[in-house]
Amino acid sequence: MIAVEAGADALGFVFYKESPRYVSCEVASTITAVVPDTIERVGVFAHTSSEEIRDITASTRMTAAQICLDDNSGGNSRGKFEALAHQGPALRLLPVISMRRDDPEQEAKSWNPKAVFAFLLDSGFGGQPGGTGQSFDWSRNAETAASIKRLRHVIVAGGLTPENVTEAMQVLAPWGVDVSSGLEARPGKKDPDKLKAFIAAVRAADRKVQ
Repeated sequence: MIAVEAGADALGFVFYKESPRYVSCEVASTITAVVPDTIERVGVFAHTSSEEIRDITASTRMTAAQICLDDNSGGNSRGKFEALAHQGPALRLLPVISMRRDDPEQEAKSWNPKAVFAFLLDSGFGGQPGGTGQSFDWSRNAETAASIKRLRHVIVAGGLTPENVTEAMQVLAPWGVDVSSGLEARPGKKDPDKLKAFIAAVRAADRKVQ
């Protein structure tokens, strides 16, 4: 609960089994049972069908779903994923947009904005959808990010640390930021001091951006 005590607004639970940060439904349920309802609980999914996402989020009390799609996402159409935002219990959908794609803006536009809560702009590529510890070029992609922001909220991820998150927020002015590997002592294990420093840096930067 260090993240909650430090002031985090959301906690992420990685259900992608190939990730070193993977958690089982049993472990996730144990944690969410004691997390305050004011904290967003985000299930992180990659190459997962909409049916699996619905089952997992319902059983683990997730309030949002971060979704990374590819051509093999259970054979589901995008519409089936968008329906998750309206079926009970409704989820906040956070589609992942890789800023290494040729046309990230078009990828964002392929989603129904009424079903999306926010787009998560990440640096994932190839067979690794996220958690690479690499940032994308914020300045070079500022115009594209601004265009996506006109569709829905934007959350920035990818290679963020306590040392660089201020710059990312100043350049892109996102609705939120997401961090994982940048706060780890080792893969899958967070460093409490880095976590506290990151949240403090975000709060300070947020005041300046506003």
